[in-house]
Amino acid sequence: QVQLLESGGGSVQAGGSLRLSCAASARTVSSKSWFRQAPGKEREFVAGTTWNGGRTYYSDSVKGRFTISRDNDKNTVDLQMNSLKPEDTAIYYCASDPRSSNTALPSSYRYWGQGTQVTVAS
Repeated sequence: QVQLLESGGGSVQAGGSLRLSCAASARTVSSKSWFRQAPGKEREFVAGTTWNGGRTYYSDSVKGRFTISRDNDKNTVDLQMNSLKPEDTAIYYCASDPRSSNTALPSSYRYWGQGTQVTVAS
């Protein structure tokens, strides 16, 4: 069993930046992703990275503003969020160990963190 712990959430003004971090309790050589869920909405894919960070991918809504990175020595995966918008407001979740090739689907993931709140004020 792997535990994931997110940190770095908070409240910022539109246009600001935040950096989220997800620490895993054990080394997992697998793809890792960030998802988010706004009130009344389904959980949606934000960004993902392959096991060695060699490939990253993003939802259209965050492409060019967010950057995902990982450090396998530290068992962490980070999400740098720039040019934040009010519509980025959500709880952000880290996910690890997908069981299928569809890594944009929440049900694919074996492990989840508890989430961290990001609030962007206009």
